[in-house]
Amino acid sequence: MSIDLSQFFEVFFEESFEGLDTMEAELLNLVPGEEDLETINTIFRAAHSIKGGSGTFGFSSVSDFTHVLETLLDQIRQGERTLTTEHVNLLLKAVDCLRSLLAGLQAEQAPDLTEADTLRAQFEEVLGIKGATQESTTQPSDKQPDSDTYQIDFKPHHHLFKTGNEPLIMISELEQLGELDTTVFYDEVPEITDLSSDECFLHWRFFLTTSHGKSAIKEVFEWVEDDADITIELCGGLFTDDIPAPATNIIDSSDVGNDAAPTLEPLTQEPITEPTKQAKPIKPNSASANKKSTTPESTSIRVGIDKVDSLINMVGELVITQAMLNQLSEQDITPATITALQEGLAQLAHNTRDLQENVMRIRMLPINFVFSRFPRLVRDIAQKLNKQVELKLIGEQTELDKTVMEKISDPMVHLVRNSLDHGLETVEKRLQAGKDPVGTVTLNAFHQGGNIVIEIMDDGQGLNTKKIQEKAIANELISADNHLSDEEINELIFMPGFSTMDEVSDLSGRGVGMDVVKRNIQSLNGSVEVTSAPGVGSTFTIRLPLTLAILDGQLVKVAQHTYIIPLISIVESLQIDIAKVSRVGKNLDVLRLRDEYIPILRLYDIFNHDNAIESLDKTLLVVVETDNQKVGLLVDDLLSQQQVVIKSLEANYQKVDGISGATILGDGRVSLIVDISGLIKLSGLKKPGSQELSIESQAALEAL
Repeated sequence: MSIDLSQFFEVFFEESFEGLDTMEAELLNLVPGEEDLETINTIFRAAHSIKGGSGTFGFSSVSDFTHVLETLLDQIRQGERTLTTEHVNLLLKAVDCLRSLLAGLQAEQAPDLTEADTLRAQFEEVLGIKGATQESTTQPSDKQPDSDTYQIDFKPHHHLFKTGNEPLIMISELEQLGELDTTVFYDEVPEITDLSSDECFLHWRFFLTTSHGKSAIKEVFEWVEDDADITIELCGGLFTDDIPAPATNIIDSSDVGNDAAPTLEPLTQEPITEPTKQAKPIKPNSASANKKSTTPESTSIRVGIDKVDSLINMVGELVITQAMLNQLSEQDITPATITALQEGLAQLAHNTRDLQENVMRIRMLPINFVFSRFPRLVRDIAQKLNKQVELKLIGEQTELDKTVMEKISDPMVHLVRNSLDHGLETVEKRLQAGKDPVGTVTLNAFHQGGNIVIEIMDDGQGLNTKKIQEKAIANELISADNHLSDEEINELIFMPGFSTMDEVSDLSGRGVGMDVVKRNIQSLNGSVEVTSAPGVGSTFTIRLPLTLAILDGQLVKVAQHTYIIPLISIVESLQIDIAKVSRVGKNLDVLRLRDEYIPILRLYDIFNHDNAIESLDKTLLVVVETDNQKVGLLVDDLLSQQQVVIKSLEANYQKVDGISGATILGDGRVSLIVDISGLIKLSGLKKPGSQELSIESQAALEAL
C-alpha cells in the first residue's frame, strides 16, 4: 500500500510550531528549584510529539536533534537530574534551533545543521555522553565496548497500516541506534487472492547492538504499542553471526506451516511491497542556500466551532430570504407584493450584514498570539542588559484581524526593545531613584470605537526631552530656532536616523527602528504616539483598524468624482468662515480654528480635477488628523457614510500616491480611498518642526 505522506506535511508543521510555542512558554515559567512536575511533563510531551512526527515523515534532522533534548527532559522529570538555569537556557536555544530547522523544511530548503550540531554537543556534554553520535555499521568488530545486543520481535496486527504507521520508518529509526540485523517472516502471508493492500501480514525479528539502552528501543515502537506484539530481550552481547544466509525470494506458499525454518529476507534486499512514500528529499537550492530561511506566512487559521455554527445559521437565513424573494418575483405586481418585496429586501440587507460580520469574525484572533512571543524576548534582553524586568500582559483576549496581527508584530518588538534598552534603568539606578529594583513593562490591548489600541508602557526614566532636542539639532533634523512643545520634541524620535544612544550596540544606537515602526503602522492605516514623564516612564500608543478588509468611510464629492475618507481620520466637517482664512507662502491657505491653524488642501488641485468648486465659501472642509497633525480637505459636498470593502490598487494595478485602495460602490462605480498620510506628503506639506516647513510659526500667523 502506498500513502502520500506529503499531504499531511502542513498539519505536521502547524502542530510542531504550536508545540514549540508551548515548550517556550512553559520553559519561561520554570524556576530552578521550584519547578512543577506537570510543567516538565508538558514540555516533554511537546518535544516527544515533534520527535515522533518528524520521524514518521522522514525528517531525521529534526528527530535526531530532538532526541537529545528529550533525554535531558526525561532525566529531569524522572528525578535523575536537578534542573538548573543552564538547562533552561539550553532548552530555549534548542527550541529556537528546532523552529529554524522546521522552517527550512517547510520552505523545502536543505536544513543548516551547524547550530544543531553545536547544541547537540552541549546537550551530550550535560548528559555525560562521550563523543558524537556513532554511525551505524554492519561489522561486528566495530561494536563499542559498552554496547549490548537486543533481540526484538515485532509482529504488527493486521490493521497496522490503517493507523497510519509504517514499519519501514521504525526499522530506519532502529538503524540509527546502532548495528542492526533484520529478518522478515512471511509465514502469515495468505494466497494472493486473499491479499489486502491495507493489511500487514509480515513480522520481523531484529538483533540490535547499541549503547542507547532498552528505553531508546521502546521509544521507537511506542506509537504502535497497542497495534503490535513487541518483545525486547537482552542477548548478553552475542550477535547472530550463525544465522543462515537468508533467501532472496518469497517462500513458496506450499511451505507455509511446515516445521522447517521460515525463509528469511534481509532488509537490504528489494522489499516485496511498495514502500510508503517518504517525504520528498530536500535539495539544496543554489539561489537560496546562502539565505537564512524564514517561516512562511501562515496560510491557515483555526476557528472556534461557535463561529462556524453561527456562519452556517446565517447562510440558512440567507437561503430562506432568497427563496421568499424568488417566490414573490413569480407573483403579480400589486401593492401587497411590492410591500412584501420591500420587506424581503430589508431582510436580505439585514442577513447580508450579519453574514458579513460573521465572516469577519472568523478572521479575528486574540492578540495573545502576538503577546505570547514577548515573555521570551523580555527574558533574553533583560539577561543581556543585566536588568530585572517583569512583563505584564493585559487584554490578551482582545481580538484583531489575522492580517493586521501578523504585520503589527515586528513594530511591537521594536517598541518593547526600546523600552527595555532606553526606558528601564539598571538595578543600581532604580535603587538610587527609590524605585523597585524590578522594572515593569506592560502590554495592554483594548477596543476603542472601531479600533484596537495597543499600549506599550514602562516605569523607567522616561524620555530625556532636552537630550532629544539637542541630538535633533546636532543631526540637523530641526533648527535651533524651532520652538517646539515637549510632545512635539518627543515625536522627533520617529524621524529617520534619530538616536540618543552614545554607543552603538546590537540592540540600538544605529538610528534605525522607530521610523520603521511608524512607517509600518501607517501602512496599516494606524497611528503611533508617545507620552512620557521624567522619572515615571513612557507609553507608546498604537491605534489600528480592527481589519484591513473593511473600512468605515465618508463619501465625498470632488468635481464629478467620489472619494472615500476613512472615518477614523475625520475630526469634524464644517463650512469655511472666510474671515478666518489666511494665505501663507505662495499658495497655501490656513484656517484658524479654535486657536489652531489648519492647512487647507484642495483635493481637486492635488488630483488634477477640472470643474470643481474653487470658492472657499461655497465648499466644505473635512478636518482630518494623522500623526497628531491636522489638515483640512476641501471637497464639493459630503455624501453618505458606509462600510466599504477595500481592494488593493497595488495588487490589481499599481501603487498610487495619496490613495490607499479602492472599492466598488452600490451603483457599480469605482471609488478611491484617500490615504491621509500619503496625501500630506504628496501635497508637500511638512509637519511643524521640520526644516522644510511650509507652515510658519504660530507667532507669525497671529501677526497676519
